Amino acid sequence: MWVDELEDDAPGELVPYGRRPYYKPEPLPPSRELELDAEFYERLSDATFWLGKLSGISLEVDFPAVLYTSLLRKEAMESAEIEGADVDYNALYSFETSTAHGQQDHGAQPSAADETKDVQEVLNYERAVEAGIETLDAGDEITIDLLHSLHERLLTDVPDDRVDTDTIGAFKTTPNRMGEFLPPVPDAVEGAMDALMTYYRTGGSYHPLVDIALFHYQFETIHPYGDGNGRLGRLLITLQLYDTDYLERPNLYLSEYFNRNKQTYVDRMDSVRATGAWEQWLSFFIDGVRYQARESVERTLELDDLRREYQETYGGVSYTANQLACSLFEQPYVTARSVAERFDVQPATAYRAIESLQADGLLEEVTGKERNREYRAKEIFEILERPPQTY
Repeated sequence: MWVDELEDDAPGELVPYGRRPYYKPEPLPPSRELELDAEFYERLSDATFWLGKLSGISLEVDFPAVLYTSLLRKEAMESAEIEGADVDYNALYSFETSTAHGQQDHGAQPSAADETKDVQEVLNYERAVEAGIETLDAGDEITIDLLHSLHERLLTDVPDDRVDTDTIGAFKTTPNRMGEFLPPVPDAVEGAMDALMTYYRTGGSYHPLVDIALFHYQFETIHPYGDGNGRLGRLLITLQLYDTDYLERPNLYLSEYFNRNKQTYVDRMDSVRATGAWEQWLSFFIDGVRYQARESVERTLELDDLRREYQETYGGVSYTANQLACSLFEQPYVTARSVAERFDVQPATAYRAIESLQADGLLEEVTGKERNREYRAKEIFEILERPPQTY
């Protein structure tokens, strides 16, 4: 529950506004010196180590882009789940497969239509990350204009019951709440965001990971948009890690960690706002970085081991089944039609190849239908979908 009074160390003030005051955070950096002890710096060192390991593996492992896309989709699904969506890998790849081959059912039942909207939310997140990375690769900076563009990508065509604003791609025009907490009102947003972006562009005041944690807190506290602040704030973490050269590829995401520690996430930020408990928030955030970096390292290595195993077992032979096995890391979700088109073979040959890999345990059918069946790479998705192993 939000408070009516702030402690002396609170990094903000309550400003009278109607029936309830809004919270106006002080600009970064924190006005008091942070008390970061040896235990914190061990956490920070561990996070930096795993980020370095992840970047090194990203350079060494010759992975098809689809696997990095799959890790990005894991983040997108976790982020959408926080916002109330319910979607999984099967729905995502099935949507893409049916769209690619013109097989969408335009007479779908309402539940299927709702699932399509959930899929759209996830794909929006995926495309927004990619757009942000392209912007940084082009030599541009993270700016307010970029934030507006990403916000628009995130909320376009999202279900009405998960969008609580008519202002998309621009700062909010009416006050918004987080429970009883009232963030800065519209007139206060532009100045607060200009100060935040200036802090980031000038390099901050602390270790880059600490500054990213401070930025995330400040962004979510300002809550500059009418809706979508959580989605955009989580996305910005990945962009900032990439922008500060902690990632060679955008393959580290924190939504999985936040999703499994929702209440702690909320409580730690509320404690900063009310009491100035920066150290607890920073420790929580840095733990998320190190845990998720290690998760990404271990998943990447397991996927690479599996890829090598498939190459050794099925590589070097031109049979369609063998070619399909070795291509699963590029296209882990298939239909008989997609296999026939990919390898320029007859449908019967495609079916036999799929049945062969089903028998070997590489593919599994996921629709339960008699016609228009869809198959996914069983062992690949087992690695992608498993719950966190490091926390």
